Amino acid sequence: MMIRIRSRDGLERLTIDNPHITISQLKTLIQHQLHIPISSQTLSTNQNILLAKTPADIARLTDMSDPQTPISALGITHGSIVYLAHDTQRSVSGPNFSPCGSFGRKMTMDDLIAKQMRVSRQETPHCASVSFDRDAANAFQSYVNETLAFAVKRGGFMYGTVADDGAVEVDFIYEPPQQGTEENLILMRDCDEERLVDAIAIGLGMRRVGFIFTQTISQNKKDYTMSNGEVIQAAELHGESELKEWVTAVVKLEVNEDGGADVHFEAFQMSDMCVRLFKEGWFETDAGEEADPKLSRMKKEVVVGVKDTREVDNDFFLVLVKILDHQGPLSSTFPIENRITQVTMRALKNHLDRAKNLPFVKRISDFHILLLLSRFLDINSDVPALAECVQTQSAVPEGYQLLIESLASAS
Repeated sequence: MMIRIRSRDGLERLTIDNPHITISQLKTLIQHQLHIPISSQTLSTNQNILLAKTPADIARLTDMSDPQTPISALGITHGSIVYLAHDTQRSVSGPNFSPCGSFGRKMTMDDLIAKQMRVSRQETPHCASVSFDRDAANAFQSYVNETLAFAVKRGGFMYGTVADDGAVEVDFIYEPPQQGTEENLILMRDCDEERLVDAIAIGLGMRRVGFIFTQTISQNKKDYTMSNGEVIQAAELHGESELKEWVTAVVKLEVNEDGGADVHFEAFQMSDMCVRLFKEGWFETDAGEEADPKLSRMKKEVVVGVKDTREVDNDFFLVLVKILDHQGPLSSTFPIENRITQVTMRALKNHLDRAKNLPFVKRISDFHILLLLSRFLDINSDVPALAECVQTQSAVPEGYQLLIESLASAS
């Protein structure tokens, strides 16, 4: 039978005669066929071993640490993928080349460009870390978990600040109109609404800093960090932002030690090469249902390691970002836009009544309230001015307060 070995060198095939060999025998075959010493090998069925930064991170993945365990006991069969971490410097055999010139195939300009388009792993992100406001993150994940049950995908744009050292803080999440399925997320972006969001952000001293999306339960059964479609969507939004610290966050369910499910956040940057390839049109955006979701297909061959290929492991495009959390300046208790339940003025009245003992500026210190109110205000003057009151926590001018209270009372 044949299994696939995925390492930082790419995807390679390993021929096995006996489907019940032990992990120790598997390592011996890898040494003989792929020329990686047994002493350098760490194997796992968990793809996260390829994202591990330190030996300690690798050592925590122990599912294939017992050399006497049969691989069949781990569910490894024909066509399965085993992930391999190693520190060996090696030369991976590439394709056979035909001579060029008058006695062979001529090199075209596309061929020459492809020879120079090398895809390698980017080890260091431009973003030093990303910190999520606890309330904003919880408002997003609880809706996906409790209402959508992680059955369909959901996404949003993250807004906050970028420090001089590249540290990103996310203080609110805007959820645009969208249609989610088990496998796809279609953003039906409303340009007018996004202009209001950006005007509010300016008043708050913030900007758009990233994209957050969920993976569904059905996706969790597949062995990839991000699918090819998710890589393309993330690269497009990253490229559109022109922000080098732009962050892409993934939210999913993971099984814990007790057999239950925990909501898990991961953060990445799309590599510089990934964004460049997207901008220059290298990605095959319509790969078809039969395509392997773990691989991104290129329209022309690129060089990965020493191999010319049209398929690139998605993990090559991901740069891991450290996650932190904080308590930001805004609350996230008001109903959120573009969800199943429409936001009404009655919700505004209820919210103001519940918080009537607080200063008025505190009562409206919620991005989602400001977005509702912005539909009745001038985008060029009133929206930034009201948002600036929230940023500085200064008194709201009487005219704005009367307008807001009258809108709530009209419900």
